[in-house]
Amino acid sequence: MKARDFTVLLGVILIIVMLVIPLPGWLLSILILLNISLALIVILVSMNTTDALQFSVFPSLLLLLTLFRLGLNVSTTRSILSEGNAGGVVETFGTFVIGDNPLVGFVVFVILVIIQFLVITKGSERVSEVAARFTLDAMPGKQMSIDADLNAGMINEQQAKDRRQKIEHEADFYGAMDGASKFVKGDAVAGIIIVLINIIFGLIIGMIQLGLPFNEAIDTYMRLTVGDGLVSQIPALLISTATGIVVTRVASEGNLSSDVTKQLFRFPSLLYVAAGTIFLLGFTPINDLLTIPIALVLAIGGYMLSRQQKVEDLPSLEEVDESQSEEMKAPENVVGLINMDPIEFEFGYGLIPLADSSQGGDLLDRIVMIRRQLAIELGLVIPVVRIRDNIQLNPNEYRLKIKGNEVAKGELLLDHYLAMSPGIEEDGLDGIDTIEPAFGLPAKWVTEEVKDDAELNGYTVVDPPSVVSTHITEMIKRHAHQLLGRQETQQLIDHLKENYPILVEEVTPDPLAVGDVQKVLAKLLRENVSIKNLPVIFETLADFAKMTTDTDLLTEYTRQSLSPQITSSVLQGRNQLKVITVSGEVEKLIAEHIQQTEHGSYLAMDPDTQQRVIQSVSENVEHMSLQEENPIVLCSPTIRMYMKQLLDRFFPHVIVLSYNEIEPTAEIQSIGVVKVA
Repeated sequence: MKARDFTVLLGVILIIVMLVIPLPGWLLSILILLNISLALIVILVSMNTTDALQFSVFPSLLLLLTLFRLGLNVSTTRSILSEGNAGGVVETFGTFVIGDNPLVGFVVFVILVIIQFLVITKGSERVSEVAARFTLDAMPGKQMSIDADLNAGMINEQQAKDRRQKIEHEADFYGAMDGASKFVKGDAVAGIIIVLINIIFGLIIGMIQLGLPFNEAIDTYMRLTVGDGLVSQIPALLISTATGIVVTRVASEGNLSSDVTKQLFRFPSLLYVAAGTIFLLGFTPINDLLTIPIALVLAIGGYMLSRQQKVEDLPSLEEVDESQSEEMKAPENVVGLINMDPIEFEFGYGLIPLADSSQGGDLLDRIVMIRRQLAIELGLVIPVVRIRDNIQLNPNEYRLKIKGNEVAKGELLLDHYLAMSPGIEEDGLDGIDTIEPAFGLPAKWVTEEVKDDAELNGYTVVDPPSVVSTHITEMIKRHAHQLLGRQETQQLIDHLKENYPILVEEVTPDPLAVGDVQKVLAKLLRENVSIKNLPVIFETLADFAKMTTDTDLLTEYTRQSLSPQITSSVLQGRNQLKVITVSGEVEKLIAEHIQQTEHGSYLAMDPDTQQRVIQSVSENVEHMSLQEENPIVLCSPTIRMYMKQLLDRFFPHVIVLSYNEIEPTAEIQSIGVVKVA
């Protein structure tokens, strides 16, 4: 055992000895000075710690110091009442405070005791209690945060263990402080009682046993009592203050002194306000010889702090050169150049009023509404659309890029309206012939004067902002599958996991990785099937992923589970669904040409047969278009995805459905059959 360990043990034994054995006055003086020194050390240490746990021994130390101080009180009381003497330190303190008037000295001492008991001790006790309660309440949340960081890979096992231990130590520390603060309160109460005992019984002993006159007895015992009270209450006041500092200390990089000076004088200009206020007080009956020097000191302090802040804020030439050199060498300068926005909308300088709110442009608001609309319709959070002007484009030209690739472009005439033809040629309508960019319909750009005539003739008239916002909406819908990557899929999974944790755990990461789920969702989006109903999609994946991990097959199973949604989207409020069916001959032909490989299955049909099937589909699609019907091809579930693969290159807008994707309540009317010509 080390020598300092023996010191602590001997100190505890000495405290017990003081409670029982009378001590001489010179030894009491040494112990009193030691008590004051320990109290000073404790408050200085508490002011220089940056974290409460750096002084974790404080609750136990507080108990020992309180016991030591009470032992001194017992010893000094014994000496005062038995010998009328408690050492030079006690008498010196008493004489200094009382002076020639014992009553004034006693009042000063009472005020000190009231401050100690009602202000410092009560406040420290309350803060300790609240800190302990809040620390215990916050423990579960902190533990969950550590587990989340560990699961995300942000920290390792050892770091997680260290953080957990710190949380446990904090809980133990503040709990111990809550109990230790009660000792401080009890010590203050005991000090008041001991003072009353010394005065009352000192007078009794002095006047009755020693036969002293009242004035002499009150002077002797009042002096010693006040001196004894001071030498015990001053360390107690320091310890109580240290208790308040420790429990109210917020973890920071600096100690209390640096934090106070740094934060109190953070705004030097406020010192000028304080200086002006003090200076104005000089015009009142207050002596201006007092206010002017103080105001001057505050003003000079504010000026010096302002200059110091400016110097600190300005980097040196060496720092500037070094920072510039580091910036040029930093890989971020190169990495930042290869960043690509998921969606970019560029326009010529003539279309700047579209996006400039000061000129009445509302394109930004329309983009926000588009993202909200697509989130509701597709169940996909569309990335932020980057909008910028491009002087390389024609003044009225715009283009849309997705993942850096141009997917659409068009031209707008801001001072015109787009009038889409009702299908009946009206040569008398004045305008500039064009094509509606979103759906490829014939249209005309007409002026404000012709707008009313166009509406009377059955034209659908829209303004340029509506034209471009519709175009953007349709293009994003068409390319939504390209915007869904693994990161976006993980976000959807995390959102679903909040309400369906067991369902998500059954699907991913085993048997399906995030990439497999992303492929299924992207295939659905590619055919304009909303993925908003994620619970149903994941229920299907949970059922069939145990049998196969082929994403094409899983997509087909998922589509069949979404049959109510798909049926509703193609019926669009109607009762009857007009379709093009696939003949048994073509279905058999496609089934015979399916090739199975280890990487999946695909359709391997000879070009001649493929061309004949496509020709038959083309004739039926044209026939449906004349009837103003959306072309829908209906076939058996086993060949649906191969039929879609076959038609996708030539008829990307044709919807291909299987019988299992149509609800039994829907009435189907076949107005064409795909045959082998």
